[in-house]
Amino acid sequence: MLGFVAARLKLPALVGYLLAGIVIGPATPGYVADLGVASQLSEIGVMLLMFGVGLHFSLADLMAVRKIALPGAVVQMVVATAMGMAVSHWWGWSLGAGLVFGLALSVASTVVLLKALEGQGAVESMNGRIAVGWLVVEDLAMVLVLVLLPALAGPLGGSSGDSGQGAQNGAALWLALGRTLLQVGAFVVLMLVVGRRLFPWLLWQVAKTGSRELFTLCVVAAAVSIAYGSAELFGVSFALGAFFAGMVLRESQFSQRAAEESLPLRDAFSVLFFVSVGMLFDPRVLVERPLQVLAVVAIIVLGKSVAAGALVLLFRYPLNTALTVSASLAQIGEFSFILAALGVSLKLLPPEGQSLILAGALISITLNPLVFALIEPAQRWIRARSALARRLETRDDPLAELPLETAEAFLKRQVVIVGHGRVGRSIAEALQRAGTPFVVADQNRERIEALRERGIAAVVGDATDPAVLIQAHVAEARVLVIAIPDTVGATAMIETARTLNPEIRIVLRCHNEHEARLLAALPNTRVFLGEQALAEAMLADVQLTGRAPPVAPAAHAA
Repeated sequence: MLGFVAARLKLPALVGYLLAGIVIGPATPGYVADLGVASQLSEIGVMLLMFGVGLHFSLADLMAVRKIALPGAVVQMVVATAMGMAVSHWWGWSLGAGLVFGLALSVASTVVLLKALEGQGAVESMNGRIAVGWLVVEDLAMVLVLVLLPALAGPLGGSSGDSGQGAQNGAALWLALGRTLLQVGAFVVLMLVVGRRLFPWLLWQVAKTGSRELFTLCVVAAAVSIAYGSAELFGVSFALGAFFAGMVLRESQFSQRAAEESLPLRDAFSVLFFVSVGMLFDPRVLVERPLQVLAVVAIIVLGKSVAAGALVLLFRYPLNTALTVSASLAQIGEFSFILAALGVSLKLLPPEGQSLILAGALISITLNPLVFALIEPAQRWIRARSALARRLETRDDPLAELPLETAEAFLKRQVVIVGHGRVGRSIAEALQRAGTPFVVADQNRERIEALRERGIAAVVGDATDPAVLIQAHVAEARVLVIAIPDTVGATAMIETARTLNPEIRIVLRCHNEHEARLLAALPNTRVFLGEQALAEAMLADVQLTGRAPPVAPAAHAA
């Protein structure tokens, strides 16, 4: 009900879910729901949601963003932890309390991020993949933290199950670290070597029965059982285990169907995650410690986000990518709660620390959709007023322009391809086989580096920026192929291309029929609507075999 009210007030529905949790929580008068049951159900929601992420995020996607996600996540966590330790020291807390507090503020919620990216249709965009990869690295780091913290509790001033001296504590620390690395490594190897063969085969056997409900149950059972088994046998978190389960099942030809069948359950149970967060929150902390709450929110929403955005720019990614990653990190979630609870149980974190973390989580999760909505206005404002930001995007980057020795064939009458994902890569490979010159423009530096190594003309950058298309020599190009499903960005690219080259032919993809009609009305433009293009290709094959009488082809979207 509160979710509906929030939506009617033009607020994100998750704000209503959080308020519902506060209303039925133990800190407010009236009906009190069972927090234990709510937490268990929300854990299922987190598992199913992470499973869905894995279905769309392959190991290749993770490796494609490793050069920014791995160092970026580690450095950002160090910076955020240092900020948390600084304010906790100012409040008079111990070193151990500050460390736990800072780490809890440094890691964002993948659940919240996915909701934001799904709302924008950006889960499979390059910015979305970088953000998800960044948070996956954070999750892996938190797995190590949760395992090592009990061994470190004694030296940090808390209680520990071990009663030995420093040498024994050191030995326990290295033993815990080695055991954790072995367990996580064994789990990953098992999933990639055994799981990617076993589970797709299992889905195939169930699909052959023709039972839809059995297929759905099999998908959910696989996600939950792998997540549970990973936690019990390898010490990996439920969420991370479910993520790898999705990555394994992605190898199956039924991955798309699995994602669709599990979507209603994922949405229903993920709502319980936000409700359970609200139930944990005690509103009195807002009255008793307002300045401390403000400091926590500032670190989460501003501090670590600014640090992450600066890191992305230092890696020479566009401002849009930097702002997307910053918005993705402007909240905290499930791992923060787990770490705070562990810190309190080890007598490292004071109880008020846990209340402040929950307050920061609630406020930052509520604000996160607004932060995402501000990406485009902030981008325009920064580019218009900050010469430094413009220089950071365009400074002496060898990948941002074609080499001087680029052959003339790639500079005139060539094809410019925006995006080198699954669609763009297929088009590029076909053009290469046909001997047709082309230039690729993509935001992923790793992709551009790999293309350059293979001798393919490519430039890095956001093609909505006119400078990128200029560097791809679109002014002399024959065709512009927009192979990314970004209608807003495509409009900007078309405007730039038409200004520089009025006669250029434009080919692009689209997922929305209404948007396809609008774009198709532009001169010399061909729009391919996913399902319609597939239907026409199948119809052409049917007619080619001669098994069906001639049928008038369906109208193109263009």
